[in-house]
Amino acid sequence: MSVSLAKKAGAAGAVTIAVLVGGGSATAADEEVPEPASFTSAFTAAATPDEIINPDGMAVAGEEGATGTFNFRINSDEEIICYDIMLNGVTPPYMSMARSATHIHEALAGQSGPPRVTFRDPEDAGDGTLRSSGCIQGPFTTGIEAEGGGDTGDGFSLKSIEADPAGHYGDTHTMDFVAGAVRGQLSQVPLGGVPTGGGGTA
Repeated sequence: MSVSLAKKAGAAGAVTIAVLVGGGSATAADEEVPEPASFTSAFTAAATPDEIINPDGMAVAGEEGATGTFNFRINSDEEIICYDIMLNGVTPPYMSMARSATHIHEALAGQSGPPRVTFRDPEDAGDGTLRSSGCIQGPFTTGIEAEGGGDTGDGFSLKSIEADPAGHYGDTHTMDFVAGAVRGQLSQVPLGGVPTGGGGTA
């Protein structure tokens, strides 16, 4: 279990949980890498609290009034994904069985699926939002054991997102909303049409 805190105050108990159970530190496979020279595709997801499905396949409420924007640029030839994630109204601390609480999962709308890629949890941006951005490269691991053994990220390729973006979703999990605070299915957008954290466009 990984507990990631955007606001550190009063977090001693949560940190203890993370230490006792394990996880919470990224492996070399998921370390930040430089942005590639080009991208093969771009995707976005508008995340809301009314799309949450728990692991039992039941619809549950996320954090009321919260929203999220998940922007992704992919170079599937190099297995690099660059992310720019912004949350509004999501209340940390984060909580997830994975090494972070912000993910891409594989499942259609109305279904629950395993996390395939984990991202650095958004932190206070000083403007009332939580944000994280960067680029990571496969092979991807999540820190969660798959049903048949291994990691839920094992063997995952970004080409899967390119082939079926609607079969993947972005979400983030918190201590109060463990099944998810907000969630949104991915949809493809033209390269050059996704705003990035650096003030430009993808």
